[in-house]
Amino acid sequence: MIEAALFDFDGTLVDTTELIYHSMRHAVREVMGLEPPREVLLANVGQPLPRQMELLVETVADGRPDRERLADRLLEVYVRDNTANHDALIREFPGVVGALSRLQDAGMKVAVVTSKSRASVEMALRAIPSLGGVTDVFVTMEDTAEHKPHPAPLLKGLELLGGVPPERAVYVGDSPHDVAAAHAARMRCIAVSWGAFSEDVLKEAGPEYLVPDVGSAAEVILKLREARQAGTGRIA
Repeated sequence: MIEAALFDFDGTLVDTTELIYHSMRHAVREVMGLEPPREVLLANVGQPLPRQMELLVETVADGRPDRERLADRLLEVYVRDNTANHDALIREFPGVVGALSRLQDAGMKVAVVTSKSRASVEMALRAIPSLGGVTDVFVTMEDTAEHKPHPAPLLKGLELLGGVPPERAVYVGDSPHDVAAAHAARMRCIAVSWGAFSEDVLKEAGPEYLVPDVGSAAEVILKLREARQAGTGRIA
């Protein structure tokens, strides 16, 4: 039986895509004087910010020898801009609190597993406090040595929920990194397409289900739970 639902945070439970894009664009423009396409700036959303900056520099710095310094500087400028514009640009996705409440009311455990720092998550929860009331545990960047697409953060979430087996859990995310992490953890994955990545990119990653929003993801999870209870393991 499905016992636990794990969720990514940025682009899945909270609408931060424009906030992230704004800060990425500002940082690359200020530090490097460049204006990369939107898809380049958002390509690695879902991984920890320091790693995103390293990958971004590898993509746009054209072999410059000072890449490590550039990544550090990009991170510094990004964080400053993101903090300054956070509350103005973060948005609450419709129906998320109700969807997570439905899962909890059905007896399921709910966790957030994110590559964000704990301080960033706490800042988001101050802006959208209702999310804290429908989540049992949070796993943030500081909680594991390895990060998505490595399975360690998802497995940490299952541990904090009381040792739920991976086959009894589902992970919901909006990026190919989320899909890869779920598969590595041997969990089912539901991808939602209202985040930073297109349906085509998500389909290529190979989630078991692709839905438009978290409300639809909750419907799939509840049907999976009912199917398991009935012994079929299938949903209509």
